[in-house]
Amino acid sequence: MEPLPAFPRSAMPTWLAEALTSPHASVTLRAAESYDLPSLRVLYAQSRETELAQMPWPPEAKRAFCDSQFDLQHRHYVSQYSPAAAFLIVLQKQQPIGRLYLHWSADELRIVDILIASMSQQQGIGSALLQRLQKAVSKATVATLSLHVELHNGGAYRLYRRLGFSEVESRGGYLRMNWQPDHGQLS
Repeated sequence: MEPLPAFPRSAMPTWLAEALTSPHASVTLRAAESYDLPSLRVLYAQSRETELAQMPWPPEAKRAFCDSQFDLQHRHYVSQYSPAAAFLIVLQKQQPIGRLYLHWSADELRIVDILIASMSQQQGIGSALLQRLQKAVSKATVATLSLHVELHNGGAYRLYRRLGFSEVESRGGYLRMNWQPDHGQLS
């Protein structure tokens, strides 16, 4: 099989780069590199464990399924969202604990994917990242911060609602949600 494509490099808008490089944050971000692919593959498989636990497949079949799905997803993200995209590794104490993939246009910042390792969930990391993005969107006067959430992912859905995201449409097992800043009131 053909090797996975490398993560593309894009010039991130200044407003976004500044928001994501806070030197005082306990969670930092760096650009994803090809050497991150094996750990990202494991992170992806971990995110599917609960779903696959219900399948009567042997472990090898589950692993092969997750590998195949990861490869397809990676190829799709790289081809669909480049060049206006950032593929970032989420770090806590300089250790990778997740991924954050973003795509931008003049009027929208889209969270293509945010995935935090299960051992690092429920610590406020996702909330902190989302709030940094909300603040960046507000300061840049970008109209919308958007994302998609799987319909069965109640925890993520509740987090997004708590942070002010509203439902826009449901399609194919996913719910599109938007957050729109009040550009008249920056905090």
